[in-house]
Amino acid sequence: MKAYERLLNYVKYPTASDEESETCPSTSEQTILGMALVDEMKALGISNVNIDDNGYVYGEIPASEGCEKAPVIGFIAHMDVVREVPFTDIKPKIVEYNGGDVLLNEEEQIYLSVKDFPEMEECKGQHLIVTDGTTLLGADDKNGIAEILTAAEELLANPEIKHGKIMIGFTPDEEIGRGANRFDLERFGADYAYTLDGGAFGEVECETFNAAHAHIAFNGVSVHPGSAKDKMVNAALVAMEFDSLLPEVERPCHTSGYDGFYHLTGMKGTCDNADLYYIIRDHDSEKLTYRVEYIKRAADEINRRYGEGTATAETGYDYKNMSVIIKDHWHLIETAQKAIRELGAEPVTNPVRGGTDGCVLSFMGLPCPNLGTGGYNFHGKFEFASVEQMDKAVEMIKLIAKYYGEQTK
Repeated sequence: MKAYERLLNYVKYPTASDEESETCPSTSEQTILGMALVDEMKALGISNVNIDDNGYVYGEIPASEGCEKAPVIGFIAHMDVVREVPFTDIKPKIVEYNGGDVLLNEEEQIYLSVKDFPEMEECKGQHLIVTDGTTLLGADDKNGIAEILTAAEELLANPEIKHGKIMIGFTPDEEIGRGANRFDLERFGADYAYTLDGGAFGEVECETFNAAHAHIAFNGVSVHPGSAKDKMVNAALVAMEFDSLLPEVERPCHTSGYDGFYHLTGMKGTCDNADLYYIIRDHDSEKLTYRVEYIKRAADEINRRYGEGTATAETGYDYKNMSVIIKDHWHLIETAQKAIRELGAEPVTNPVRGGTDGCVLSFMGLPCPNLGTGGYNFHGKFEFASVEQMDKAVEMIKLIAKYYGEQTK
């Protein structure tokens, strides 16, 4: 079975994670997909397959004869998708792309536009898996799952491809920042790993954001508007005033490359109470600390204007830039780059404007850079995947396994 065929099956599972849930996984639909993957993995002949009580799926491919002393390499992807975009009743279709805009939905006249997404031009001559423009696709990260299991199937069917022991892991709740929290490193048992959770084929990512979050709660004074003069403090308006204190040019829509940002992800409010929720990002750890302190100073300014206790800022740190760890295991990057070049492409290494399970796993002791999967426009209704790039990602996984199989610990 081809990777894209697996993707078309996996997107039927509505596996959005839910940050308001306290369970692990945060939604039962992820467990349902995990159990289906367990059945599929067992049918392929993958060994020691199981799904644990937290919804993590594990399996392994034994080392080829003579490669038992090679490093143990892992491949990891996540099962959940984002909740912010419609994620049920996905209607994927395959189109042959020869340039120009793609009509996704004739009835609603929804187009995948080159003007809006110029990276489409990279995919001329390829077959694209798209939606009808009303939901996400789920290539983030069901592409990764499909490619890992397709590579596993082909390695098991072709014993002439020598490799060391290979570990497979599928995680829940990556999109809400919990994907690695209960990952069983001892059970996994790999020396090194890769997440398959990137964009275009050829991406080799070893540098991510440092991440923090903030929740600012606002307390107002609610008074009948007819007698509110000099008495009312409208918490919803104060929240808007707080947001105006943050640099407008340091929002995601104005930043790129190594620029950090403040991103308002949620808000609710009445005259009496209001809440703002932010994620805060920067590749530089000292700059991230400055941003967190800036949030606190903005809350102090609100309290200066309206009285102590009007604004309360709660902040926390989520993950760190994996480059701190990966720089000491640069062979992981060189090996992936070698595989990509052997497949006729030039590897691309840019700073990731996000994070992956590999960020946390690297600091837990499992160095884990991220690789491209042939997906584009993640977290949106214009998400799409390239059939040909998915095929190349499968070949890349097999080559990485082969290269490490030629080594000894």
